[in-house]
Order: sequence, then structure tokens, then C-alpha cells
Amino acid sequence: MGNKSLLIRNAYSDELDEVSLLLRDAYQQYENFIRPEAWKSYLEDITDVRSRLGESDLIVAELDHRLAGCVTLYLDGSHSFPEVWHIGSAVVRLLAVHPEYRGQGIGHALMEECIRRCRQAKVAAIGLHTTEVMDIARKMYERMGFVRVPESDFHPAPGITVMAYRLQL
Repeated sequence: MGNKSLLIRNAYSDELDEVSLLLRDAYQQYENFIRPEAWKSYLEDITDVRSRLGESDLIVAELDHRLAGCVTLYLDGSHSFPEVWHIGSAVVRLLAVHPEYRGQGIGHALMEECIRRCRQAKVAAIGLHTTEVMDIARKMYERMGFVRVPESDFHPAPGITVMAYRLQL
């Protein structure tokens, strides 16, 4: 990454709208894989960052004083998909890197921070969901040691599998 300064930190309250836009821009590429009405509700969910603040950490990557990426970490994963993740597991959701900043290790740095916080909190495992089309992120998760847990997959629509992964800490 050269001499650029990457700072990983919690989002500030006056950045929440900017984080919402970052999520929208980062996930826009998946719009064509989802039915229009499903996309609309998915987009409303992912960009509603304020609704998740109570039970999660909103972590951002700042590169040269600009927001380049973000991730949501539930140290108590039962607040996110309690029917899927066991008590004692953390959950990572909505890892996003703005298209302009991809390929610089920002997603990896955000995930490393999630892992660091989980170890510090003595969390046993981290769970996450991803999809077939999110192939770059999926390969990164696998390189970081996340393994498939198909019994925690879910199917939001016919023919769509949202794949579960877990990292044992």
C-alpha cells in the first residue's frame, strides 16, 4: 500500500450517512443477481446503519482521510441471525470496500480488526454469510481460515444460497 495511511477505527456518529453511501456503492455490483423487489429491501437493510449500532461495532477503514471501507461486527452473534449462530459466536456482516479502493488490502485489514476484537473479547468463533457472486471476499475468508458450515446456510429465494462460514478462534 506504499506510504498511504490506513486507519481502522469505529465510525464517528457524523459519518453514518457516508457509511450508508459507501455500503450502497460497494454492493451495487450485486444488483443484477437479485430480483428488483428483493434488491430494494436488501439495499434498505444494508444501508440502515443506525439500526445496528446498539448491538454491534461499526468499524471503518480510513485511507488518506477518506472512508474507504467498513464492516459490522456483532461480538454477540445472537443479535444477528440468532437462529443460525450459537451463543458465544461473533458475527461479521456487511464487509464493504468502496470500488475506488479495492485491491489494496482494506477488506483484509477490516477482517483482521474483527478477529483481533473477538480474541480480545474471548469469543470462541466468528460466523459470517456470503454468496457465490461475492467471490473475491469468499476467497479472502477462506485464506484467513474461515471454513464452510453448510448447516448454517439459508435460502432467501429459490436457487439462491447464502453460504455460512465460521472461524474457530
